[in-house]
Amino acid sequence: MKDKIGNKTSPTPLKTPPLSSDYTMHVDEKDGREVLVCTVGKTILHYDIRCLSDLHQMLKQHGDWMDLGGADEQKPAKAGTVEAWGRSENNPIGGWYGLKKGLRGRFGVYIPPLMEKLGLAEVTHEAKGNKMRAL
Repeated sequence: MKDKIGNKTSPTPLKTPPLSSDYTMHVDEKDGREVLVCTVGKTILHYDIRCLSDLHQMLKQHGDWMDLGGADEQKPAKAGTVEAWGRSENNPIGGWYGLKKGLRGRFGVYIPPLMEKLGLAEVTHEAKGNKMRAL
């Protein structure tokens, strides 16, 4: 799966769920482990690559559409959303999938479109209130 995400010289181009902003994702190594690197303009975020399989598994168990609920790290995530799960003590890694302090949020904005591109999930593309479900 990771070979479909691209690398630093050839990242995967993506759009946020409302299709309003462009960004890229690629796989790289940081501190001896593989990470997802999300580049939004000049901002660079890192996510634990395990989030792809972990989120896919959780969505399969959930069995229905789930609100994305994207939020910055400094803002609370709405309960029952992909964003809340991505920072929950109850997820498989016991906390944040985002790895850069201060930029650990927005999991529900940047990870779902990558999962859709990889054929792991379906994502809605409304102006607000987007959802996803496992394929």
